[in-house]
Amino acid sequence: MKNISLGKTGIVSPQNGFGALPVQRVTKAEAVKLLRAAYEGGMTYFDTARAYSDSEEKLGAAFGDGIRDKIFIATKTHALTPEGFWKDLETSLKNLRTDHIDLYQFHCVNQCWSPGDGSGMYECMAEAKKQGKILHIGVTAHKIQVAFDCVASGLYETMQFPFSYLSSDKEKELVRKCGEANMGFIAMKGLAGGLITNSRAAMAFMAQYDNVMPIWGVQRETELAEWLSYMKETPEMTPELEAFIAKEREELTGEFCRGCGYCMPCPAGIMINQCARMSLMLRRAPSKAWLTPEMQAEMKKIEGCLNCRKCTTKCPYELDTPELLRKNYEDYKKVLAGEVAV
Repeated sequence: MKNISLGKTGIVSPQNGFGALPVQRVTKAEAVKLLRAAYEGGMTYFDTARAYSDSEEKLGAAFGDGIRDKIFIATKTHALTPEGFWKDLETSLKNLRTDHIDLYQFHCVNQCWSPGDGSGMYECMAEAKKQGKILHIGVTAHKIQVAFDCVASGLYETMQFPFSYLSSDKEKELVRKCGEANMGFIAMKGLAGGLITNSRAAMAFMAQYDNVMPIWGVQRETELAEWLSYMKETPEMTPELEAFIAKEREELTGEFCRGCGYCMPCPAGIMINQCARMSLMLRRAPSKAWLTPEMQAEMKKIEGCLNCRKCTTKCPYELDTPELLRKNYEDYKKVLAGEVAV
């Protein structure tokens, strides 16, 4: 597997990053075992965030002793004020058991924070870097125009954005722009929120790019073993994989929920990040769990949708979420009634 250089940061790591959002769902002992196995298998880039509950603490437990200087840790702040920024930073340093963060990122921004914009946010980043508490400044985004604005600003060393073989030409252009600006590109949602189930195709797609660092969300040892197997034998794009990806893109072109959850919480209590893509999950990731009485009750909550459209204002993909919920519910009822096979 080739190494990726994240732009002007000087961070060089195998093109196989560890996304630590899912480790918040396992015990600390399980997380530590998983994280250390990832390091021993060759992974050196680990991504987390203050927003991922106890994910940072688990990274700190895994790497706080002896391994810290051999890996790169990236974390994020969702703060909107300087006070919140410094509180998040100090908490992250404490949780990670470190005196510095390799890459500190503004998390899911709605605008390009810049010096003199009146917010004081970028000034905080610059001061934290001056103090040595962070080594590099990055940003993550979900809205494509905001991402382009951040790249054009020249203020950030890295961009983290959703990117997979389902991405549009516009998103591929963003990757090119980052390369031209010597800005590292970190690909989140490389499996499109679970809709992509062929890891070999996903890895082969990423391997085509010399400036993209994918971070795979890992929760189970079996998942980790799959990604680590590519360290020695990285999948290459073949005519067969190209045909497979073309078929996938045809099936998933258009509006679909990525399951990011930024639309939540829902005033009506609807589990939007699962319910709004239930039809796809039933077909692409079949599981009896989707049809349990508990999940049926969750889907039934769609009947109580207030049509307040708060979810649409928060959706980074600008989806008509209430309409998606209704369509998925109608399909779900047909599946339960046996009218539609999955």
